[in-house]
Amino acid sequence: MERIRVSRLGGGRPRTRLDHLGGDRAYSSRRNRRYLRRRQIKHTIPEPKNQWANRQRRGSRGGRPAGFDKTIYKRRNEVERTINALKNFRSVATRFDKRAYIFHGTVTVAAMRLWLGS
Repeated sequence: MERIRVSRLGGGRPRTRLDHLGGDRAYSSRRNRRYLRRRQIKHTIPEPKNQWANRQRRGSRGGRPAGFDKTIYKRRNEVERTINALKNFRSVATRFDKRAYIFHGTVTVAAMRLWLGS
């Protein structure tokens, strides 16, 4: 995440901090959550059942439950399905293109074909 650079429309120094991060249960460790809090990045990561059970077992020393928004997490599924649909195009899945701008065009054409429904 340290290498993320989001360019600004009006120019200037690129942003290095995300507005929001969505992840699955595999990224629900204390270390990851602490890192995101330290960088002030909002996140939607579900808590696995074993972590929930351990927190409940510890009682008041277990801490409070992690914040979780179901509606935001449901949107994550839409993104994953779209990426999988794009991977159905052989040129996107195998990345034959050597240059990034050509690959970007390939992904754009594939997305347009999905959007048009052909």
